[in-house]
Amino acid sequence: MSLPRLYPILDTGALERAGVPLLEAAIGMIEAGAHILQLRHKGHFSRELFETAAHLAVLCEQARIGFVVNDRVDMAKLLNAHVHVGQDDLLPVFVRQLAGADTIIGLSTHNREQLEAANLEPVDYHALGPIFGTGSKVNPDPVVGVEALRAWRPLSTRPLVAIGGITLANVGEVLAAGADSVAVIGGLIPDGADRKAIRERTEEWLLAVRA
Repeated sequence: MSLPRLYPILDTGALERAGVPLLEAAIGMIEAGAHILQLRHKGHFSRELFETAAHLAVLCEQARIGFVVNDRVDMAKLLNAHVHVGQDDLLPVFVRQLAGADTIIGLSTHNREQLEAANLEPVDYHALGPIFGTGSKVNPDPVVGVEALRAWRPLSTRPLVAIGGITLANVGEVLAAGADSVAVIGGLIPDGADRKAIRERTEEWLLAVRA
């Protein structure tokens, strides 16, 4: 499979802190030309959130872009979405059984050993990070760094998404180190963010990753 160079992540916690409704942020990113969106929610998956996620799934389908749900294969299945899991989530072999052969599955890795082991899992792409320090996790894993990304990239037999602390200022070196795609959370939410500001910021990112 091939991944878009920009992989926007709609983190509900980050959006709530910025005062931006989930769907408004998503529409801004879609309007800018994003080709994939991931919904990341670390709390209770309420009925209200599920209804919002279902609306988001429809928007992605209408725009003909990929829609991915983080962690929750059950919600992904209900939403006809793809799924991304971490090292502490359901094992990828069981995710594949539940999600089916046509579902794209991503797996997070945080060091060389996990990245090599990920080649044996029934997943479609690997994520590696945090490449830089990040504020999106309460207990982040140790920073990987660009040099390790460059050194370990040949170890992965799948498309590789770099994540963690990636900004417009450093994205060039991350891509040059071998990442196929960059996942971005906070970098897509400017100060005073609204739908228009997020659309404009996403457009900046799309230009940056094409350079």
